Amino acid sequence: MSSNHSVTEGEARRHKVEGPRKHIVAFILSLALTLIAFATVASGEINTQFTYIILVGMALVQVFVQMAFWMHMKDRGHLFPIIAIISGVVVVFTMVIMALYWVWW
Repeated sequence: MSSNHSVTEGEARRHKVEGPRKHIVAFILSLALTLIAFATVASGEINTQFTYIILVGMALVQVFVQMAFWMHMKDRGHLFPIIAIISGVVVVFTMVIMALYWVWW
C-alpha cells in the first residue's frame, strides 16, 4: 500500500502544527491570572472596590486568553463565532442596562 499524500508547500504552511509551546505559555498565564485574583481576595487587606476592579480585569484578560489559545479564535475562519460572541455580549449588556433603568426609575 502506497500513500499518495503529496503535500505542497502552501498546504504545509496552512496546516502547520502549533506545537505545545503556546499552550504551555497560555496555561502558565491562566494560572498566574488565577493566582493573582485568588491572592487579591485572600489577602483581605485590599480595599473592596479595588478588589472588584482587579477581579473584573483578571476575568476579562482570562477570557481573551481562553478564547485566543484554547478555543483558537485567533486562527483564520472563526469570524462567524467571533461575531456571534460579540453580538451576544452586546445583547446581554443592553439587557442588564435596561433592567437597571427599569428597577431604578
